[in-house]
Amino acid sequence: MTIAITQCSERLAYLILQLAENFLMFMAMVIACNGLHYLLRPLSQPRITSDIIVGLIMGNVSFLRNLYDEFNSTFGFIIDFGMMCYMFALGIEMDLCTFIKRPTKDAQVAYAGIICTFLLACFVTPLGYYFTGPHGIEFTLSFSTLISSTASPVLTRLLTNLKIGKSDIGKLVIGAGMHSDFLCSLLLSIGYIFMPLDTYCPASNEKKTLQKVIMMSFAVLGQTLFTAVVSPIFIEWVNNENPEGKPMKGSHLVLSIAFMVMICASSTLYDYSPVLSAFMTGICFPREGRVSKWIVSKINYLLTTIFFPIFFLWMGYAADFNQFRPGHPETWIRLFLPVVIVILGKILGTLVSGAVLGFNWPESIFIGLLLTSKGHFHIYLAIKVMGCGTSTSTGIALIIAIFITLAYAPAIVAHIIKRARKRAPTHRMAIQLLDPSSELRILLCLHGPENVPASINFMEITRGVADPGIMVYVAEMIELTDEISATVDRGQTIDATTVKDKQVMEMRDQVTSSLQAYVDNDGEGITIRRTLAISTINGMAQNVCVLAEDLKIALIILPFHRNQRQDGKLDGGSQSFRHVNRKLLRTAPCSVGILVNRGLGSIERISRSEVSLNVAVVFIGGKDDREALAYVGRVSRHSGVKVTVIRFLVDTTAEASRLAAYRVSLPEKEEEMGLDDECFAQFYEKHIVEGRVSYMEKHLANAAETFTTLRSFEGQYSLVIVGREGGANSILTKGMNDWQQCPELGPIGDVLSGPDFSTTVSVLIIQQHKLRGELEGLDEDFSIM
Repeated sequence: MTIAITQCSERLAYLILQLAENFLMFMAMVIACNGLHYLLRPLSQPRITSDIIVGLIMGNVSFLRNLYDEFNSTFGFIIDFGMMCYMFALGIEMDLCTFIKRPTKDAQVAYAGIICTFLLACFVTPLGYYFTGPHGIEFTLSFSTLISSTASPVLTRLLTNLKIGKSDIGKLVIGAGMHSDFLCSLLLSIGYIFMPLDTYCPASNEKKTLQKVIMMSFAVLGQTLFTAVVSPIFIEWVNNENPEGKPMKGSHLVLSIAFMVMICASSTLYDYSPVLSAFMTGICFPREGRVSKWIVSKINYLLTTIFFPIFFLWMGYAADFNQFRPGHPETWIRLFLPVVIVILGKILGTLVSGAVLGFNWPESIFIGLLLTSKGHFHIYLAIKVMGCGTSTSTGIALIIAIFITLAYAPAIVAHIIKRARKRAPTHRMAIQLLDPSSELRILLCLHGPENVPASINFMEITRGVADPGIMVYVAEMIELTDEISATVDRGQTIDATTVKDKQVMEMRDQVTSSLQAYVDNDGEGITIRRTLAISTINGMAQNVCVLAEDLKIALIILPFHRNQRQDGKLDGGSQSFRHVNRKLLRTAPCSVGILVNRGLGSIERISRSEVSLNVAVVFIGGKDDREALAYVGRVSRHSGVKVTVIRFLVDTTAEASRLAAYRVSLPEKEEEMGLDDECFAQFYEKHIVEGRVSYMEKHLANAAETFTTLRSFEGQYSLVIVGREGGANSILTKGMNDWQQCPELGPIGDVLSGPDFSTTVSVLIIQQHKLRGELEGLDEDFSIM
């Protein structure tokens, strides 16, 4: 009895030690993959490339291979289960209805690439002697289908991370990749029925009889039909029982998972691959609904955090470099032949389809090169075929070939961005970037005649010198109602839209007459054009963005959603137009200004012979403050405007040293501060030294002193110009966000526009154009096709 207990304890201790060793090996793999991915980040390499490198290295470390030998039996189960999850999630993302629809452009590109690559592979692959067993033909067809496909999850993630997923070429490549992955995976799933080997592909010469093929065909068809008919009913019931906003019931989640496992695992009863069965189940599974989204998110999390490190360890263990034969010429032929086939096939296919669809040939080549990307499923099958009559050296060559198809993808994307940047319009979307000798184009938005006086004074101080002057497009923002919609006549051009509603026509005529009177009286240097932004509130921001893009606008001026009452206070305003303003701040294709009118419209005439308007500019730092400074450079040329630039600086005295803990010393912050100093130095030399602009500094310690200084502006200035995010990360505004009433105005703009502030100081809040991407002057949704 004692001996038995001792043996049991020793066995338990051994198992615990083995578990600890395997866990440490797993953690080492995770750390190594993350570390190498971080090092390769400057090269924009996808995550899978670093995983392949680490897997091949760690899988061939001699003292670790003993651990792999003991763990190898468990490896097989984990890998097959993980690939089942991977293929199931991939199947859910696919739409089976695409085959019955008219082929789109991306589908045509995908099919052309598949056909050319498949035919080329069928003719050339036998020359590499990849499959020397009795089933060479079957494997050649399967191999040709496999290399004709594209790893759509890898390609989608790559293009998204490289910021071109929203561009026209990015959308086309992602769509073509999904079509290619879907069709080839479906062909492999159907073709497996006629393959001569069983699920795990051992070296077996046993052929499937016709009876077995027929039985498997009916079984797969029955499974597919059952999934397509029953799963929507079952999942819809679960979704109805678990509405959005409430936690899902655990019993329903268990039932859903059991339902999916039952369908996928049933394939083992008739010797069909569980991995391919999971894919077939996924494409018949409902794509929409709370359950499907939950399952896909959890599967992706499981794959990323647990499965992929184990997967690439398994890959490295299977790819034994001791059996790699670099001295044999056929090894290098087998390495580069698949790469050459897939590159030539995809490029030829995309060139043919591109010629039909009217693409430029460089873009067609780029598309073809990106569609060569391979991924996890290709690596999985490359390892599996090592037991199907191929050598380990061939399997290693296939893995390296897969790595090559991924390694050059970032360079292709860089060339796409470079070409797109050359072809992008030269229109500068920020005042700071605008040539001072060029015309400033402004889109001046109005809610009605009440905004006209302030708008006229805004144009007057903005006009600068007569040459080049400014081009102002004045647009009323009219909410589209059912009554107005019946009177709208949309023309072919921007200014051809007319509204025959009586009230709208009277309002527009009143605005036009006021503007025309101003131009006729003294409109030198100002060119006014009339346009119209008419839409529902939800579509108003997009309407204004389209106008700004078509008219090459550099600055959009929006009226504040609150108007001044007779007692000087601001009313409650329109929440609808507040929604429009906030949305435009997020999506506008150029710089945006919000004008809070508290007296600017009451100044009947800004004289050019004497100073009649005192303007202050608050500069704390940031790109919005730099944009405000660039705008003020134009205002300073007006002889009737006295401009004072007030720079808020952090007090560095002993009393303020306790705030040092709040200071941000990140590299990005230091870079911003350098840009601030450079911009202000240029402005100082150009405007302040010449005497056109006054200058003062305020050394402040905290937000309370900032607030006090702003309160002192009352009675001194009629207009204050600030950047929206000025000082957003500064200790001089830290805590102001806690009591903000209108966050869209920024910390300084909100204080100056607040109910407790002056009733006679107008405020102009400016936000510099925000690029929607990180492509150095190129938006993520650029067009190049």
